[in-house]
Amino acid sequence: MKTLDLYLVKKAPALPKSVKDILVSIAPWFELVGAIFSLPALFAIFGFSATLYGTPYGGYMMGRAGYGFSLATVFLMVGMVLMILAIPGLFKRSKMGWNYVFYSVLVNAVYSLVTFNFFGLIVSSLISLYLLFQVKSYYK
Repeated sequence: MKTLDLYLVKKAPALPKSVKDILVSIAPWFELVGAIFSLPALFAIFGFSATLYGTPYGGYMMGRAGYGFSLATVFLMVGMVLMILAIPGLFKRSKMGWNYVFYSVLVNAVYSLVTFNFFGLIVSSLISLYLLFQVKSYYK
């Protein structure tokens, strides 16, 4: 944490206070929208996509093929749980809400590393961590 704080807050260019205020006020809403948009993917993992989008035979085929639990499934579930846990804390501006978002970024970074998505690992993680550490002082 100290190393990230050093490079992402003290040595990196600081965001203007107005931008930080906007980020802190809309962050809970982004997490809520992200959790809602992740629900169809979670339903699809359990075979409910056939009743929502496909043919009536889709559920039968999904049942025969298995639900396809994979590494992506585990990371999706963990990320979704962290997103949902972060929402109340972000609205209250508590440190625990910030921590859950931080853990979510770390889960996504590990997933990118495991799947050899190095561009996503570097760019996405770096931008997310930069923004997250820039607004860290707002959460107590």
